[in-house]
Amino acid sequence: MVSVEVHKEYGYVVLDLVLYALLNTWMSIQVGNARKKYKVPYPTLYATESDNKDAKLFNCVQRGHQNSIEYMPVFFVMLLVGGIQHPRIAAGLGALYIIARFFYFKLYSTGNPQNRLKPVGLSFLALFGLIICAASFGVNLLIRDWL
Repeated sequence: MVSVEVHKEYGYVVLDLVLYALLNTWMSIQVGNARKKYKVPYPTLYATESDNKDAKLFNCVQRGHQNSIEYMPVFFVMLLVGGIQHPRIAAGLGALYIIARFFYFKLYSTGNPQNRLKPVGLSFLALFGLIICAASFGVNLLIRDWL
């Protein structure tokens, strides 16, 4: 059995989760506003250009949010697990990821899908760093008794 000590700096990791939850809530409100503005009723997930001249504008807002939701489980797990051993590094990478996700959404929401690519490198860099933090924690759990 291995006992794990959670450092007080893990609080920063938890605050990253709260911040991302707030960002996700804000993005969902933006999608709701876009539904009203571009007249896309529920439960329609994506507008079609044959039915709505503003379909591309709405779909860009919707995809910006949807893509963030698609990556959320990986981000949360890597942040929480990697943050156990590396709380400050994980929290810093988490903050970078959240900032990149904000700009990803804002730029995607302009209606030009190519704009979303500008902050993608930062988000993948942050996510890859979190994966390394989580892997480091896993390896250290396995080799702890060998040292």
